[in-house]
Amino acid sequence: MLPTIEEAMHELELAEKLNPGPWIKHSINVGIAARNIAEKIPEMDSQKAYIVGIMHDIGRRVGIVDIPTHVYEGYKYCMQKGWDETARICMTHSYLRMKEEFGYEPVTETEKAIKNYIVNCEPDDYDRLIQLCDSLAVDYGFVILEKRFVDVTRRYGIMEGYIKGWEVAFGIKEYFEQKTGCSVYNLLPDIGRTTLLTPKPWKPPVK
Repeated sequence: MLPTIEEAMHELELAEKLNPGPWIKHSINVGIAARNIAEKIPEMDSQKAYIVGIMHDIGRRVGIVDIPTHVYEGYKYCMQKGWDETARICMTHSYLRMKEEFGYEPVTETEKAIKNYIVNCEPDDYDRLIQLCDSLAVDYGFVILEKRFVDVTRRYGIMEGYIKGWEVAFGIKEYFEQKTGCSVYNLLPDIGRTTLLTPKPWKPPVK
């Protein structure tokens, strides 16, 4: 099940009050990118793509958290609401390499739960689409993949597996370009302008 568009936007409004930040506009832009790409693919539901795009980071409602925490918090929250399709995207969007991400044994209960879910999950086109759009959308619009990867690296540094993840993202981009018959960049509003912008990387506020 999925929330309606109105319910999804309301959830973001509530989340912004709990944890304000650029992730809200980023989430909306992920939804827009996903909708625009899905509209070009007859077998995909563009409304579903928009909704799961909007909701992919909803776990950030709990505060400034790391990747595993916001992934799992989003999954649990959506499952409590009965939105299993959205919960799935909360889980899969940060793990482009899926089961290959877990060549180690997690220590925390959160990471153990995520690993158990991911290794038993075969990605579908909605998983792939949000993984791609997560890398195309920023709070101020849309950018080419290279720009987004540099932005994330400037904020967090290089982590193990980053480069392999980039390769997967480029592969997903090519996959959807075959399906749409055009560059995905052509489907993203004003990407030529926003890609050339160079705002300072966002840092969480010091409390």
